[in-house]
Amino acid sequence: MTLSDIEEVVLLDADGRAIGRAPKSSVHGADTARHLAFSCHVFNEREELLVTRRALSKQTWPGVWTNSFCGHPAPAETLVHAIRRRGEFELGLLLDGIEPVLPFFHYRATDASGLVENELCPVYTAYAASDLEPHPGEVMDFAWVSPRRLASAIEHAPWAFSPWFVLQAQLLPFLGGSLDRREAIAS
Repeated sequence: MTLSDIEEVVLLDADGRAIGRAPKSSVHGADTARHLAFSCHVFNEREELLVTRRALSKQTWPGVWTNSFCGHPAPAETLVHAIRRRGEFELGLLLDGIEPVLPFFHYRATDASGLVENELCPVYTAYAASDLEPHPGEVMDFAWVSPRRLASAIEHAPWAFSPWFVLQAQLLPFLGGSLDRREAIAS
């Protein structure tokens, strides 16, 4: 039994209301139910942004570059608690200054293997409050980069990044995006 066999996620209706729960291992497939997740973008004291490359063992989008980390809150867990928990688990990282920046972000995407992500995925920023110690089962590589350089990389090679990260970059001002694009991207 793996951790994802016992982890549960919050299932959502089309309006984002909780309608149940399910094992995490059962919700990512060809017909993925909408569920609650989160994304976090971590900055360091030099205002560089942490990007990570997903481990090759990840079920969806293995080996692609993405935002600092993502995860799923457990039923009855606050998003901030889930962010702290996953930051410590995936990156060995303590976080300060956790703030929502795209509280209603949602997306649906299908990877090359046919697995679907269908998530209401509030987006947060945070600051690193400790040294990084990535979990090898989650992260195969990482880099601290200037937001401007990262925005350029995403613009010129979007295929190298997770689809949710590309969509978030189109909205996040620190990655050259504009919150005015919310409606066009959400459709």
